[in-house]
Amino acid sequence: MIENGVFYYGQDKIDYEVVRKKTADKPKSPTLISEKTKPRKVVIKVHPDQRVVATAPIDASEEVIHDAMMKRARWIWQSLQDFAKQKDHVLSKRYISGETQFYLGRRYVLKVITNAETADVIHSTVKLSRGKLNVELSKSDSTLNLEERTALVKSLIDKWYKNKFRSISRERLETLINKASWVKNSPSLKLMTMKKQWGSCSTKGNLILNPHLVKAPKECIDYVILHELCHIVEHNHSEHFWRLLTQVMPNWKEVKARLDGMAELYLNE
Repeated sequence: MIENGVFYYGQDKIDYEVVRKKTADKPKSPTLISEKTKPRKVVIKVHPDQRVVATAPIDASEEVIHDAMMKRARWIWQSLQDFAKQKDHVLSKRYISGETQFYLGRRYVLKVITNAETADVIHSTVKLSRGKLNVELSKSDSTLNLEERTALVKSLIDKWYKNKFRSISRERLETLINKASWVKNSPSLKLMTMKKQWGSCSTKGNLILNPHLVKAPKECIDYVILHELCHIVEHNHSEHFWRLLTQVMPNWKEVKARLDGMAELYLNE
């Protein structure tokens, strides 16, 4: 069973996974239970891909796990910084099992399942399951050569991202529109894959969002939408624009920094 948690070290938000592990109970002397037994430890590991994983006893409370994370917060943060520095550049994805994919700010391990590993599948599918992004290939797709399979897996994941973001972006826009009192009618919303931009706003007030944004936390999605909504009334990044953005999202600088810090990974194809 995999759970997720979060804690802050200064201004940095750190997500972590919790893996529950059942351990065999050792026989205890009835007279020593209260005096000699010690709580089993929470083991924390920071992986090179910057995943933080806490392995805990199945009966450990969330408070105990969180306290263990906070006690080692500085070490965890420093380890994450060190692994980040080791990445001089982001390698292009190969769309094979074991790679990291992002969805709403969380990391998922990609697993490509061929027809040989499961029952006959008519149509290739993509779905999240137990901390993994599973791409299950149909019988006919499983016979493709490596280059063709890579292209197919990429297209399936891209389509899955767009479908997910289509509903999420519309839902977030409808939620945030009330904050933008200057917008009288809900603007049209289109998705367009872009190399360096998260979004744009036309002179007519129509919004365009990058579907890669679905890889970021919802707060980052909200930031981009509010940013573009501010452009409806102020097309330039003027002083008035930034005051308006601060009015509807006081912590936008922090959220923007978080999005900028992960942009290279989120935009990586």
